Amino acid sequence: MYLSNALNRLGQRLGKTVNNQAAAGCACAYPALPWVQRRIALDLSRRRFLGGTAAMLAPFALGATGSAAAASLAGPALQLATKPIVLTNLRLFDGLQLKLHTGLNLRIEGKRIVALDSLGVDQGDVQFIDCAGKVVIPGLIDAHWHSLLCGVTEMVAMTAEVPYLHLVAGYEAGHTLMRGFTTIRDAGGPSFSLKQAIDQGLITGPRIYPAGAMISQTSGHGDFRMRYELPAIPDVLGHAEKSGMASIANGVPQVLNRVREQLMLGAAQIKLMAGGGVSSPYDPLATLQFTMDELRAGVNAAKDWGTYAMAHVYTSAGIQRAIRAGVQSIEHGQLADEATARMMADEGVWWSLQPFFGDDDANDHSDNPQAQADQKRVAEGTVRAYELAKRFKVKTAWGTDILFSPANLVNQGRMLAKLSRFDSPLAVLRMATGNNGQLLALSGLRNPYQGQLGVIAADALADLLVVDGDPSQSLEFITAPEAKLRLIMKDGKIYKNTL
Repeated sequence: MYLSNALNRLGQRLGKTVNNQAAAGCACAYPALPWVQRRIALDLSRRRFLGGTAAMLAPFALGATGSAAAASLAGPALQLATKPIVLTNLRLFDGLQLKLHTGLNLRIEGKRIVALDSLGVDQGDVQFIDCAGKVVIPGLIDAHWHSLLCGVTEMVAMTAEVPYLHLVAGYEAGHTLMRGFTTIRDAGGPSFSLKQAIDQGLITGPRIYPAGAMISQTSGHGDFRMRYELPAIPDVLGHAEKSGMASIANGVPQVLNRVREQLMLGAAQIKLMAGGGVSSPYDPLATLQFTMDELRAGVNAAKDWGTYAMAHVYTSAGIQRAIRAGVQSIEHGQLADEATARMMADEGVWWSLQPFFGDDDANDHSDNPQAQADQKRVAEGTVRAYELAKRFKVKTAWGTDILFSPANLVNQGRMLAKLSRFDSPLAVLRMATGNNGQLLALSGLRNPYQGQLGVIAADALADLLVVDGDPSQSLEFITAPEAKLRLIMKDGKIYKNTL
């Protein structure tokens, strides 16, 4: 009982202690936390010895409380169908066409959508679900997520014991799914074990396309070492590298080694840090990172394994270098000029943009004046970036990049809905469904899920939502998932049904 009580208390405190680090101090200094962590580690070890992995992860099933829908956050799906499911009396957005379809029934068998039938087709012995005229849409995809780093502050990430980070990630994964996000592309962090536990049905969460550790040069955007750790001692790793958050590489041989390590662990794509950032202390925003040869080495190592490289970079010079090196997905890029946007369009490169508007949903940098100044510059560039992407018809993906800001997690959907200022609601929704699904497919031979995602079509994977709202008019329903998402299905399993 002590473990379930401790986990429940931990879950309750995530919204109080951890979410308010700036005001209340570091959660890792909470007097009871070291004791809880030690007891959890001991219990998990004992459970694995006695009962294997399933017994070890059983405590996660106690991590969610509240409504009936939330009760499934860390356990099996609420409803596992014993016969085909047919959704009827619905309108449908397929993730591709900018319109709502009517006059259809949607048939699901096992993990896949098998047919979109006209209303007169005899469905046989099936489980009917009456959608009461509501709209069915594909499950949402966040193309820039950090499973292990979204639910904690930077101080906690850099100081807490690694098992604690995984416990928080397991807890938050269920909430991510309940917000309607059935798939995420993890853009950096040790999410391999979390993905495995979710895929095995041991805990609840979205599909994960892991990148593994972010590959960074010394003093790059993925170098989280403290000043006192320099000069580096050969073969001695810092906390971020030991935990799998980042991996430092200098020179072609080291880049090849570090990229191949992530591929060995199961990376679906590779994340390269090609320029400076806002959240890191030692790499100014305008810096170029990795030489052309280093970038090409990382790209080619990924390509040799049948996948691609994504690159963190903001500036035009950095973006252009990354594209010439063969990078297929530019992450951020808010400081791109017209020539660079045109280059992305001409080369068929994806522009993975995030709504960094410097508003209430911005990552917290209240204790860093330089980061605040950089954040303001990026916010000003974000508006221009979306305008350039639309003007030059750049292939555009959408993600949130919520990082070290657990208070912002509840607003994940709002960060999509606000993009209606740039395009129609259905066009914005297509970014987070059909477009993002196409981006995920670049992982090719390393794709962990065989089947189409982000669309509702025959033979696509059965990830979908039934929503109480009209996406042809507004995406506000995404901002209130508990009330407005009436059914959540992933992999043909129903995790929520309030129809």
